[in-house]
Amino acid sequence: MLAIFKNGLVNPPKELNSPFSFNACERPKGTEETLKDFLASHPINGFSIGFLDKALLAYAPPQSALVPHQRLFCGVNDIYCIFLGSLNNLSNLNKQYGLSKGGNEAMFVIEAYRTLRDRGPIPAHKVLQDLEGSFGFVIYDHKTGTVFAAIGAEKALNLLFWGIADDGSLMISDNVDLIKASCKKSFAPFPAGCMYHSERGLMSYEHPMNKMKAMPRIDSEGVMCGANFTIDTFSKVNSIPRVGSEANWATWGQQA
Repeated sequence: MLAIFKNGLVNPPKELNSPFSFNACERPKGTEETLKDFLASHPINGFSIGFLDKALLAYAPPQSALVPHQRLFCGVNDIYCIFLGSLNNLSNLNKQYGLSKGGNEAMFVIEAYRTLRDRGPIPAHKVLQDLEGSFGFVIYDHKTGTVFAAIGAEKALNLLFWGIADDGSLMISDNVDLIKASCKKSFAPFPAGCMYHSERGLMSYEHPMNKMKAMPRIDSEGVMCGANFTIDTFSKVNSIPRVGSEANWATWGQQA
């Protein structure tokens, strides 16, 4: 999968941007070129969806039963989700949200997001804490121009990578080679147990009262390569944003 969000739609952490990223002799690929590479690698069942000059989503279902995790795509009422992995408690979650038993993880995540955006009285981190399993997902809400991404707390598997391309776009993918092609050194694994919202930014849903801090990543060549983000145990946030009719996810950047 590949998600590209244009500069101006999102404001990713500045620490992702490595000063050494574009000093190399090899020119980074443009985001459109990397998208073409993705589609060329999935000629039979790969597809992409463009949203004016704001976002691009590309997806291809797993081509082999040997793929370590499932990959799902779903779109409902201008909300689009790419989901990787699985939820061990999906059946209970579907029942809790009044969804059909046959609904998959991507359908559930869209419904959970929509509930939080429109009428949910509980913070987003509480919902994510209820998800059990190894998972990662990216949501694009075309109606509000909102990007929301998260990855499970399980640290044994890097499901998603994110980076900043030469044109300032934010790229998210489960294929690190696609990220490297356009972002060069300006990328990192998406941090486990965290969520990113285009208004609120990056935060830990496991430890929502703590701020995040960036730790420089050094690659095998000894060059700074983006940043790893960890919990700052000595720094606290002022308040936790809530969602619902009083403060929905479209205005999540405002303090609750």
